[in-house]
Amino acid sequence: MLSNPDLTGAATAGGRISWRELDGVRTRILDAGPRDGQAVVLLHGVGGHLEAFGRLVSALAATFRVVAVDLPGHGWSDAPDRDYEVDGYLPHVHALIDELGLGRPDLVGLSLGGWIAGRLAITAPERVRRLVLVAPGGVRADPAVMHALRTLSTAAAAAPSTESVRARLEWLMADPSTVTDDLVATRLAIYQRPGHAEAMRQVLCLQDPVIRERNLIPPAEWARITAPTLVLWGTQDATGPAQTGASLAGWIPGARFRQITGAGHWPQFERPEEVNSAISRFLGAADPIDTPRASSEEGRR
Repeated sequence: MLSNPDLTGAATAGGRISWRELDGVRTRILDAGPRDGQAVVLLHGVGGHLEAFGRLVSALAATFRVVAVDLPGHGWSDAPDRDYEVDGYLPHVHALIDELGLGRPDLVGLSLGGWIAGRLAITAPERVRRLVLVAPGGVRADPAVMHALRTLSTAAAAAPSTESVRARLEWLMADPSTVTDDLVATRLAIYQRPGHAEAMRQVLCLQDPVIRERNLIPPAEWARITAPTLVLWGTQDATGPAQTGASLAGWIPGARFRQITGAGHWPQFERPEEVNSAISRFLGAADPIDTPRASSEEGRR
């Protein structure tokens, strides 16, 4: 069994894996790209780990300082004994920014990571330069989706096997064949860690209807975001239709929306070139307000 796998391709991306104590949690961090570049922090989804961004790191690190992290209770980071509601993650992200001296970073949040990034941009706007939300949570509560997440994640953590882990990962993709053996092996090793099944139970608290309801971000709260924002959403996302992302972009002043045709809940993994191009263009623009909105043709696909 792998004891501590690195991000696939991290070495060729110039990535550096380190461990830091953040908000009392021993945390695994990937740091790639020029140290003096604009910092871009990548936040993964529920039950995930920084390898979710393995196909973006090299491209983004050519220009930006890219920092990816295993959130508390996730990946190879420690798992404090508590339920993980959204606001509970914020001190950890603040500590990451301070510990690494990231200044005012850009945040790229996927699913749960987008939920956290959105909440941080609302509560601490001075800490966020630009914001990319990739199929973020916190927008809707669909019982069927919550049940699927809880069932597949619990099964994979309680009885980790190649089959159970692959089933969980395939649910994220429009094309199940996108899931690689390396990704399955990495997640299997994480899920086989002692105590991980209990940590999974705690991170899945947001799939409980009552807990989720009190953590949802209503439109009026999303409207408080002042950071220039890009919303990305796959057209085959099992967590909800792309129109959800379009609606979200409409709530955030000046936000841009782009749907990723033929991608599921992990467009950054299924369509890495398209997603990297969209993110790099948005984050690198002198004035992100001038980046084009999705065309009407894109919106109909």
